[in-house]
Amino acid sequence: MTTTTPSTTPSPAPASDLRTLLETHDPRRRRTDVLMRVLITGAFVLAMVPLVSVAWTVLSNGLERFNLDFLQYSMRGVYGGMDAGGIYHAIVGTVEITLFATLISVPIGLLAAVYLVEYGSGALARAVTFFVDVMTGIPSIVAGLFAYALFAVVLGPGVKMGVVGSVALSVLMIPVVVRSCEEMLRLVPNELREAALALGVPKWLVVVKVVLRTAVAGIGTGIMLAIARVIGETAPLLITVGVVDSINFNLFDGRMMTLPVYVYRQFQQGLVPCTPGDTACIPTVNYDRAWAAALTLILIVMLLNLIGRLITRFFAPKNLG
Repeated sequence: MTTTTPSTTPSPAPASDLRTLLETHDPRRRRTDVLMRVLITGAFVLAMVPLVSVAWTVLSNGLERFNLDFLQYSMRGVYGGMDAGGIYHAIVGTVEITLFATLISVPIGLLAAVYLVEYGSGALARAVTFFVDVMTGIPSIVAGLFAYALFAVVLGPGVKMGVVGSVALSVLMIPVVVRSCEEMLRLVPNELREAALALGVPKWLVVVKVVLRTAVAGIGTGIMLAIARVIGETAPLLITVGVVDSINFNLFDGRMMTLPVYVYRQFQQGLVPCTPGDTACIPTVNYDRAWAAALTLILIVMLLNLIGRLITRFFAPKNLG
């Protein structure tokens, strides 16, 4: 009877053991590894310093006045150092103007990205790419002047409406949407396109059902980044939308207030000269409102990003098999 000798082939060593062995026999490799760890950790800490500093400054200065009354009242009838007033009108203006700008920018930007990735070639594609690159570097004040001039030609000089601000923000959003969507579409494997085309599916249906469906998570993230890019713009909105203390829900009629302009205006007004002994007057009330409005703007951006993450997670394909 023959007996089987158990195999004595050693199992491969873990990667961590191999690294430890190499470092033990090569001091130079060990020093290089330690140096790179220190540099990477230092770069991370250095990048976090301004983020933590800004967050702490806004929170410490804005929490005092950030309450329900501040969110549900406007500045109508508020003057001097009164302990009153809020940002309800600015929240309404910011949300409406930004959403309408998104409705303008997303279809144009997404279709331009689809053209560049799926159909574009030759001089036209190169021209579109060139102009998108140029638009990416346009100063925000130029976008505001463009939108104001466009509507002034039709409606006359001095026009200030929410829709004009939306057009100005869309000029800034479109190149960001094009670039982000283009990169996401290029990440879709060509094998998926070829498999669908081999089954006789039309090209446009491949783009809609396969390419866009696969890249929906990245596209959603790119759109959220574009919104975050423009929601804090001040200069174009000062030119196109103006300043108002009352609530205005109509994008197509009259001026509207936005959170960035509200913060700018409150800081511009500065300290309030209060009469000695007047306990109802708060000298720093304008600064307090500005910090609380800045905190609100940050929270809105965080909420939009959270909504974007949830949407992309819901629509993202579970698998590609």
